[in-house]
Amino acid sequence: DWSKGVDNDAVIEPVKNALAALPVRHIYEFDDILSQKLFLLDGLAFARQIGESSWQPGKYFSVDVFLYARCCAVANGFEFYQKLLKDPALMPKDMDFGALLRIAEEAYVCKTGRPYVYVPAYPVETYSNEEGWKDIA
Repeated sequence: DWSKGVDNDAVIEPVKNALAALPVRHIYEFDDILSQKLFLLDGLAFARQIGESSWQPGKYFSVDVFLYARCCAVANGFEFYQKLLKDPALMPKDMDFGALLRIAEEAYVCKTGRPYVYVPAYPVETYSNEEGWKDIA
């Protein structure tokens, strides 16, 4: 619910609740799909395009800021994401949405009352996609 502005908890509440209403396997599938989308954006071409915190040779680069920037890109929707894969220059500048990473866990806890213990299909941490970073060496 983007009308909630900067209150990330309120923004993700509708999707978290909708996911919690589905079978548990859908929560795992959501996490797997999200991990794949984030993994595919984990690369130098995208890291160079995130604005003030962009990857630059010899300068500090925050792996967390880049992960949260990739989350923002995914949160912009399917059509934007498809265009971004073809044109990394479209990467959102100086924006993040790390709250996206909490949705599956919070939906699972809401549904089951138990801790979420699941490893998604793809690693989402920055530099996990070796192919995306091969030009950095």
